[in-house]
Order: sequence, then C-alpha cells, then structure tokens
Amino acid sequence: MDSIDLRLIDLLRENARSSYAELARKVGLSAPAVHERVGKLEAAGTIRGYRADVDHEAVGLGVTALIGIVEDSGADTDDVLAAVRAMPEVESCYFMAGVESYQLIVRVGTIAELEQLIVRINRTPGVASTRTAIALSTKWENRPQPGVA
Repeated sequence: MDSIDLRLIDLLRENARSSYAELARKVGLSAPAVHERVGKLEAAGTIRGYRADVDHEAVGLGVTALIGIVEDSGADTDDVLAAVRAMPEVESCYFMAGVESYQLIVRVGTIAELEQLIVRINRTPGVASTRTAIALSTKWENRPQPGVA
C-alpha cells in the first residue's frame, strides 16, 4: 500500500460516493487506474464496505448506550459472542482489557427498550454482569482520521 492508496482511502472515508473520475483528479491518476486500485483495496479486505451515515433519531434509534459485559469465569466466549451478535440492537462489540470483557455500543428507540435489552444480555449464559452508560448526545462519531495519507 502506497501513499496514493492511503489518500484514496482517506477520500473515500470522507465521501464514499465520490466517482472514480473525481478521485482520479484528486490523486493525479486516470479514472481506470483509480478503479483498479480501489478494486484491489476491496479485494484485499482493506475497504470492507460502504455505508450510509444515518441520523439515528430520524430512524427511531435515538437512545445510544455503552454496555460493558463481565463474563463468568467459566463462560464459553464463543457462545457469549454468538448471543450478542444475534441482538440487532448491538451496533459494535469490542474485546477489552480490564474487568469488562466486552464493550458494546447499542442503539434503541426508548429507555424501556434499553432496559429490555440489558435484561436480555444479563440473562445470557456466561454473562456475570453488565455496566451501562447512556449517551446524552453525540458530538461526533465515525470521524475519519486526518492525514492517513
């Protein structure tokens, strides 16, 4: 991966709908050359997908929470992860160092739905306890890293 690939990644993170012609102008290559480079980045798994940046409140998911999971000492990690993965409210799951094994980012429509989700997580075999923090507002998220290239 060279500096042009890194620049293309940076540009696509800013606007994934950019045309190959527009990207080509910004990196000084032809559109077919950019198309080939982006295709290679996709095939290598460096670019994993393209997503819409959605206003979560507008689609009924106005409550964001971070839920830390502490596993039982005898828990089957694969079973816990499979159970969490099956919960559509869970947007992200991070394996953590420290007391909590996992940190989840979840989105739901109401506090009542969050309560139901927390109960479901706590009833999952292998989960010893959870700790939840509710986001009061989002200042930013999914911000592209500046100067990747």
